Amino acid sequence: MSIVWKGVFPALTTKFTAKDELDMTLFEKNLEFQIAAGVDGIILGGSLGEASVLSLGEKEQLVRFSVQCANGRVPVILNIAEGSTKEALQQAALAKQWGAAGLMILPPMRYSADHRETVAYFKTVAQSTDLPIMIYNNPVDYKTEVTLDMFEELIECPNIQSVKESTRDVSNVTRMINRFGDRLQILCGVDTLAMEEMLMGAVGWVAGLVCAFPAETVAIYRLVKAGRIEEAMSIYRWFLPVLELDIHSKLVQYIKLAEAQTGIGSEYVRAPRLRLEGKEREKILKTIGDCIASRPPLPDYLAIKPVATYAD
Repeated sequence: MSIVWKGVFPALTTKFTAKDELDMTLFEKNLEFQIAAGVDGIILGGSLGEASVLSLGEKEQLVRFSVQCANGRVPVILNIAEGSTKEALQQAALAKQWGAAGLMILPPMRYSADHRETVAYFKTVAQSTDLPIMIYNNPVDYKTEVTLDMFEELIECPNIQSVKESTRDVSNVTRMINRFGDRLQILCGVDTLAMEEMLMGAVGWVAGLVCAFPAETVAIYRLVKAGRIEEAMSIYRWFLPVLELDIHSKLVQYIKLAEAQTGIGSEYVRAPRLRLEGKEREKILKTIGDCIASRPPLPDYLAIKPVATYAD
């Protein structure tokens, strides 16, 4: 089976207990809310998932648990964000063993690789596995841009199939479509640009605030793709103040606070991150609270034909 890289793919947060252990009960609760809302896949171990502070054993537990809970309803994707090609290769192999359906891969961490090095890194990992791959292109936060010329070489690997587009340049969607047609499936990776990029041709949304507001996120996606733009725009405009929490260095703390306020998460983060306090917490709480208080009624978006998750 291969993944259909279309629809809403939450970058799930990792739930912790007060004792700094994985909270699988709360994680399962959130996962079930996501699936009930109609998401099309889930991504583990991203920036929002605090992957940099997770042990290998914890990643394994998260993947195996998610695969078991999802039970074929949605594909489970593991993010790879490693500093060495050797570690990335190990992660790719382990992801397959653990049952992941696909990979999302960042360029090498902690070193700004040049064109040749970046292409070699992605190709080496892609050629080591038959899992389908999404390239995560986020030069704003990770300092290495995957350029169109790099993608021209990367599409030689058939399992490099999609892109998490996080350059924050909406016109890059058009550039990629002009260059590659539908060879690479484009998913927006920045919450505050999601509707704009979908209108320009992005076929999916790797979302952050979906962790707290799954139904609204999926509703926007399905309405846009059904051509019901005015309905989608109304929800999107309501959503924007909270979506802006996704583009801050403390997005983990902010989104976890939103999850706690909507009853499907907690504020616990892993050090060196600390829970919010004082005026900062009050400010973010007000943003979230205003959003919850004015939560709009949703149309029957689940009646809109969903995106197929798998293809034979």
